[in-house]
Amino acid sequence: MRDALADTERRLAAAGIETPRVDAEWLVAHVLGVSRSDVHAHDELDGSALESLVARREHREPLAYVLGDWGFRRLTLKTDARALVPRPETEVLVERALALIRGEPAPSVLDVGVGSGAIALAIADEHPGARVVGVDTSTDALGLARENADRLGLGVELRAAGLEAAAEGWDLVVANPPYVRPSEWERLQPEIREWEPRAALVGEGVHEALARVARTARLVMEVGDGQARQVASAFAEVGYGDIRITADLAGRERVVEGRKA
Repeated sequence: MRDALADTERRLAAAGIETPRVDAEWLVAHVLGVSRSDVHAHDELDGSALESLVARREHREPLAYVLGDWGFRRLTLKTDARALVPRPETEVLVERALALIRGEPAPSVLDVGVGSGAIALAIADEHPGARVVGVDTSTDALGLARENADRLGLGVELRAAGLEAAAEGWDLVVANPPYVRPSEWERLQPEIREWEPRAALVGEGVHEALARVARTARLVMEVGDGQARQVASAFAEVGYGDIRITADLAGRERVVEGRKA
């Protein structure tokens, strides 16, 4: 096992992986069927099973796709190329969404661009009284979200729709819209550029469009680095008050929220 771990780290470093040791430990742990912290308690492992995973990661396939599932708040979600990898900064979005509906016994919540279901399912899990609906224009993403909902036993309604669903009237609308500018695409890591769905990443003006169309008491969205002030201004222009910007764990302004009377 120690030799396999060292060899995997060397290969991933040569492939340009930024965290070769961490990724090597995750892959070995997956093959052993143990947590990453328990890897070093084992002496042997199936080298053939590890090889297939390492080869995929060498080709810069995201670690979450290689492993097939990924942790998000209290949940473990199935992950593959049908939807974006759930990211730590999006956990901050969920935290703020939950804060906005705290104390309400049965709020209606819409997740626009549901993807893997991470946001909608986390809200349903942590606020059992909420009526949560997730929409997406991607049938592939909706399929993955349904698999995750069934796997977790969480009652989230999922349907095909876009921004127009936000006009139906909600207590809370939450979204992680596309916010990568087309000019930025070629500078992204291969894991993103070559594997994750471009339509879920690249877009301009989506936050502003959603703020205009939404009929909701509360609106909260994740934004790209450096975009928070512009989005906050768009919130104010269409009548939101109590506007708040929240930073992620790296200190980047990542989440914008507002309320309507």
